[in-house]
Amino acid sequence: MALLSQGALVRINTVITICKTAFHWGFMPTLLYLGFQKGAEPGMPPLTIASLFWA
Repeated sequence: MALLSQGALVRINTVITICKTAFHWGFMPTLLYLGFQKGAEPGMPPLTIASLFWA
């Protein structure tokens, strides 16, 4: 098994930290965006931004 240099380990750690932060802050907005793009099911009231805060 090849050992990585200290600089490579620092770069890998930085990339992992950035990915974790992007996932942490982007997960819920992505789910909300996809839900609004799909729309409400038949028979349900339409989705609005205000309906997010009501229920």
